[in-house]
Amino acid sequence: MKFIINREEILTPLQQIVSVIEKRQTMPILSNVLIVIDNDQLILTGTDLEIQIIAKINITSATPGSITVPARKFLDICRLLPNGAEIKFEQLDDKVKILSNRSRFSLSCLPADNYPEFSESELENQFFINAGKFKKALDKTVFCMANQDVRYYLNGLLLNISNSKIKLVASDGHRLSIYEDTLDEGTGYEARIILPRKGVLELGRLLDDPDAELKVEFSNNNIRIFIKNLIFSAKLVDSKYPDFGKVFQQEFFNPIHIQKQILKDALTRVAILSNEKFKGITLDITPDSLRISTHNPEHDEAEEELVIEYEGEPLSIAFNAQYLQDAVSNLDSEIAVLTIASNASSCFIDEPNVCVYKFIVMPMRI
Repeated sequence: MKFIINREEILTPLQQIVSVIEKRQTMPILSNVLIVIDNDQLILTGTDLEIQIIAKINITSATPGSITVPARKFLDICRLLPNGAEIKFEQLDDKVKILSNRSRFSLSCLPADNYPEFSESELENQFFINAGKFKKALDKTVFCMANQDVRYYLNGLLLNISNSKIKLVASDGHRLSIYEDTLDEGTGYEARIILPRKGVLELGRLLDDPDAELKVEFSNNNIRIFIKNLIFSAKLVDSKYPDFGKVFQQEFFNPIHIQKQILKDALTRVAILSNEKFKGITLDITPDSLRISTHNPEHDEAEEELVIEYEGEPLSIAFNAQYLQDAVSNLDSEIAVLTIASNASSCFIDEPNVCVYKFIVMPMRI
């Protein structure tokens, strides 16, 4: 196996692949990247057996073959070579030689035959979506995913396809984000799957070209996404996502309209003196003002009053300041609309115009 490639051609795909490879592996070969030359294509594969990324690079004058090399060492070599450097890669028994200008490297390898196969069931469903649209959907929901929650279905993202409608939902049990949009073409089916947390984060990094067209294939167990010269695959979370529809079926107080930036800045300032662990702040709402206040075990106190548009009964409710800040920061409009449930069980945060996404934050006791 032998090939010559420019540093810039291999560096980005290699970086994208290495990001899924865990530093500590139960199987040593999973720390390696699989390199295959076949039909004038250089195919790079990395996996942790839950997620897999394959990159395909067109190449000329190469000798076919396959080998696995230590992923991070190979990446560091390519990364630290000068811009535009030509890399010569040659396999010699259980080692590979990497030559570039006056640099010489020799890496110990493991045979490609031992590289584990990524098990995938037949992917019967598919749809196409613009990468920019899908990236926005991920950005508006990903921050609400749980991290290492015992309710493992919350450590992921719900993807719901209903003919030409796509909905993404994430929640950690204290807050929820919902993003809805339409696909260019109807799919003719209805499906709900849960993408794993690590897969969602990796996917967000791979969607760097907003104009690219994505082909998404999935079954009940797996998802595969074609992104230009990359193929991203992941095993899905085997569980049922809780029914969040009931949160909409309740009475609400009148909505509160407020300048997004003013609210965000006030929350940031008041939160300085909140309890470091719980970040609790209290909102006291009257028809013309919103008072944000907090205190902590050291008896420090902070308070700020804002002018708002609100018609209704005065009310008082407490939230985690960070959750409110995250939701408000993700609004695109200049005005934030806060709508509190009449039983004070939740607060909806969205925009005054028709909005494709909503954030819901549960209150806390202080």
